[in-house]
Amino acid sequence: MKCPQCDSEEVKVLESRDVADVAAIRRRRQCIACKARFTTYERIERPNLAIIKRNGERELYDRTKLLAGIMRACEKRPVSTLQLEEMITRIERELHESDRSEISSQSVGELVLNGLAQLDPVAYIRFASVYKDFSTIDSFEQELKRLKTKTIQK
Repeated sequence: MKCPQCDSEEVKVLESRDVADVAAIRRRRQCIACKARFTTYERIERPNLAIIKRNGERELYDRTKLLAGIMRACEKRPVSTLQLEEMITRIERELHESDRSEISSQSVGELVLNGLAQLDPVAYIRFASVYKDFSTIDSFEQELKRLKTKTIQK
């Protein structure tokens, strides 16, 4: 581990703790050389997943790409980064539990929509509008009705 301030490799761990609901360990570190403090997260690395896109191309699963798309949908919404990290961890768990090395982007999109429906209905609609590529106002209204039905059933 290198210090982000001075690039020194002499760093000590001050504190370690599990991150709630996320398969990660948070470590508070301090550089011995410059005394700067910083936080790192360690996550278990699982076998690579390939995502099969709509056009048939295969792409390696990228957590940061998924997080960026979800964060755009949640922009200016009362959703914390921790909530998003937990949601992505649940999605990843489901993907890995499927024991498949290739997953369709539609499957990933549906998992995201299910997570957002529980988290924030406005973020759900934002994500759905891009993911489902609504071509008419009627198709958009149908999705709103479907979401309202889901929300009422809870």
